[in-house]
Amino acid sequence: MSYFLGLDAGGTKTDYALADETRILARVRTGTIKRMRVDAATAGRNLDSALAQLSAQTGVSMASVSRTCVGLAGESVPMVREWLQQSISAKVGGGLLILEDVEIALEAAFPGDAGVLVLAGTGSNVIGRTRAGVQISAGGWGPVLADQGSGHRIGVESLRAIFLATDEERTTLLLPAVIEHWQLSGLEALVEYANRTPAPDFSQLTQLVLDCAQRGDEVASTVLRQQGEELAYLVRLVIRRLRLAANGEAWTPPMAFTGSILENVPPVRDALMAAVRREFPDAQVRQEVVDPIDGALWRARTGTYI
Repeated sequence: MSYFLGLDAGGTKTDYALADETRILARVRTGTIKRMRVDAATAGRNLDSALAQLSAQTGVSMASVSRTCVGLAGESVPMVREWLQQSISAKVGGGLLILEDVEIALEAAFPGDAGVLVLAGTGSNVIGRTRAGVQISAGGWGPVLADQGSGHRIGVESLRAIFLATDEERTTLLLPAVIEHWQLSGLEALVEYANRTPAPDFSQLTQLVLDCAQRGDEVASTVLRQQGEELAYLVRLVIRRLRLAANGEAWTPPMAFTGSILENVPPVRDALMAAVRREFPDAQVRQEVVDPIDGALWRARTGTYI
């Protein structure tokens, strides 16, 4: 019997699954193990807890694992990659493959096949693959440089929109909602809190923005619509490049979504699809949200390992 371990390591949580050749034996979730988000001690405790839970639930020793695949944002960052290599190799048997989180989601949606995967959670990324196996991506450069349509960007842009509305002498439900959420005394305290170092977790504001938009707040609605359209630009860019890679074939690949924003924030998803279809009217998207852990296990069973 061969065993395979898949990890989907996000910015706030990590999902783990232990499987054999055909089925998942156990799944657990812990806090993040991404070293850009937490220190080594915290990441190590989260990893140890997950591995212990998987072994306890299945009776399978981690030393018996044949291969592991980890998907995470920022896999190319040396600190992130090196910590994962050392920590997992010291605790889990077999080979190891470390991929971008969007790559394992692509495999979950279109295992070994053509398509475009759009990821938007705490961060965001877009990746596509031609029928010949050429992969092209856009975005995914982190919260300062990219992350269009992500929870982080929605939070940041909602704060900017609050203060622009203040300068324009317009009211918005976002202002009292954010002040109450962060338990602040008023506008000046919000200025200080939002600009502090280390920065607060701006992605936590996403649900507030959605709530205000659903209550008819135009400032909040505009933030969500604009973020959907910014993410759609990356999707359109990837589709254009995939067409060029396919020798100019007028082909629109199928699309799939993953991540908390695309699953739980309909205005972003709707704005994204409307913007994509203005250029590619035949664009089709899978209705169900992709579970990236399925892609991690698919690659663990079939991939190349370091």
